[in-house]
Amino acid sequence: MAKKSSQVFCRGTLFSKSNKVMAKVDKKGIVRGKAGSVVYRGYREMNIIQGKPRKFEQTSASIQASTEFGLSSTTAAVIRQAFEPAYVHRDGEAVSRSTQLVYRGLRDSLTGSVGQRDLHDADLESLIGMDFNIKSRMSEVLQVSQRVERDEEGRLSVFMGALNAKTDLKVPLSISKPVSKYRLRFSLIGFNFRKEYYEYLEVKDVEFRWQGKLEAQEIRFETRPEADQLLMLSVSLLAYSETRMEEGYVLLNSKEFSPCSIIAAFHAEEPGEYPAGPVNMELNEAQQVRGASINNMCYEGNRLLREQERRNEKMTTTAIITTKKRPKEEESKVHFQAGKRVSFSSKPQIISSRGHKQQEAISLADTAPCLLSDNY
Repeated sequence: MAKKSSQVFCRGTLFSKSNKVMAKVDKKGIVRGKAGSVVYRGYREMNIIQGKPRKFEQTSASIQASTEFGLSSTTAAVIRQAFEPAYVHRDGEAVSRSTQLVYRGLRDSLTGSVGQRDLHDADLESLIGMDFNIKSRMSEVLQVSQRVERDEEGRLSVFMGALNAKTDLKVPLSISKPVSKYRLRFSLIGFNFRKEYYEYLEVKDVEFRWQGKLEAQEIRFETRPEADQLLMLSVSLLAYSETRMEEGYVLLNSKEFSPCSIIAAFHAEEPGEYPAGPVNMELNEAQQVRGASINNMCYEGNRLLREQERRNEKMTTTAIITTKKRPKEEESKVHFQAGKRVSFSSKPQIISSRGHKQQEAISLADTAPCLLSDNY
């Protein structure tokens, strides 16, 4: 007697209708991969199940929205890259959070339309208070008032209230126990997204001991920014522990504690025009002197805007051609004058000498049989 064939499947494997392995369970118990029309993926400790993405035809509105979101993403990436020396450690959600804030600023713009604007046109209020590490919000860690002002020449000043390290700093025990001193770092950076560069303008540090006190003071930046630079100012708190090594101190900041946020942002006075092609930045004499502080951006926003402009021109051309074709189609239509009697009869017509239309006379002989049949 022949034995029936059997298959033994691993519990950690999902099969589609064709019995092909499409999704597997990893060591953490999370299903990953595709099984038929369903996609399994993991996010942190969660198992997410979603439908397989399908292709669809994009409309003009959806293309403009995707262009603006892509521009927001590349803009936020530049900001995070520029402030990396200031925040040291960022949390995992900083990417999506910064992108959403930039996107909100673009949506609140009053000077540019969708697909034809960048951060120079945006409402910068949405960026003020942006934390790079939400696990240690600056507003919760440093409870001291700060006010930023800009003078007529473009220079910035920070007015900070009095500080008592014991009461005005809220830090975890893992930091407060080994810490020897703190450092408040104010970082000023100038951006020009149309020329695709940013510049580290100036850094101001304020140090104090772990139980120290500071009086209210003004922190003034002496650097005069270029007229084409959009300014952003951040403040970060660095904690140090004293050691016996030659360096003297070791940084205690980590992914769990590294507070840094943007406290001010100012528009450029003369941001310049949108580039018609790829940017090849040329430094002027003043910029060549401080060339080490100038960095080229890895920025795709100008390319996205150029592509969107080409789409708009193509759609405009198509609309014009379609409009020109419409009159030719209307020429073939029959037009009737108002108030004139029109006959739709298929029978032949005779025009009398008076000019009136008359139908051909029908002989009584032709109609008589019909009349007789109706009577009987």
